[in-house]
Amino acid sequence: MTRSVPFMKMHGLGNDFVVLDARAGHRVDAELAVAMSDRHRGIGFDQLAEISDSTTADLHLTFWNADGSTSGACGNATRCIAAWQMVRNGQNRVTITTDRGILQAQQTDTGVSVNMGAPLLDWADVPLAQAVDTLHLPIDGNPVGTGMGNPHCTFFVDDVAGVDLAARGAQMEHHPLFPQRTNVQFAQVIGPDHLRMRVWERGAGITLASGSSSCATAVAAARRGLTRRAVRIDLDGGTLMIDWRSDGVWMTGPTAHVFDGVWYG
Repeated sequence: MTRSVPFMKMHGLGNDFVVLDARAGHRVDAELAVAMSDRHRGIGFDQLAEISDSTTADLHLTFWNADGSTSGACGNATRCIAAWQMVRNGQNRVTITTDRGILQAQQTDTGVSVNMGAPLLDWADVPLAQAVDTLHLPIDGNPVGTGMGNPHCTFFVDDVAGVDLAARGAQMEHHPLFPQRTNVQFAQVIGPDHLRMRVWERGAGITLASGSSSCATAVAAARRGLTRRAVRIDLDGGTLMIDWRSDGVWMTGPTAHVFDGVWYG
């Protein structure tokens, strides 16, 4: 039986999403996520965001990767949906629940800001497979491990353009130190408040941008003493501003609602 499922297409810096509103009765499963993610036979996306009701916030988000697995956080999708919800409500603030808890989002002069919560710095919380120093993981290249709802592995390199992201990202995603796989970032320090980063996302591969990865990289750089806690991060798709404050890691950047459509499948 053919289903007709309304959806929205959004992106933050080219990191693109399909958004489904489950409150209209259309639930997401792994099969649907994989079918819709196909950029040749489906719609195409880096992640799918499913909206549902929340008893403690304006709405709840569940995130799906292109391979049908779920993700605990997706910063750019959160910002995009926050912007959409604020237009609907006629407000400049919104609260959203995810696996990270209650996230605060607000409209600013430079884009939409969302508080992605406090970083998880203990090995068990990232999570990692064994007790190690998350600031210096026992992996060639001396990366940093950080949890932002998703596990992250951040390498600091002299030249991100010279990194074989497809090969190294795929290899590191499945490193045995990360039992839930990991997002992988390669970052170059441009200055004390400026980073250049490229990203491989678990379940999606190379993406033009990643919000949670940007947060993790900013935290890793500050912990290493490479930058201040507020930084500009230039990604392949554009720029995000990250500010690691006492109440959490705030991420600010542009959002885009590209089009609405209906999936028949």
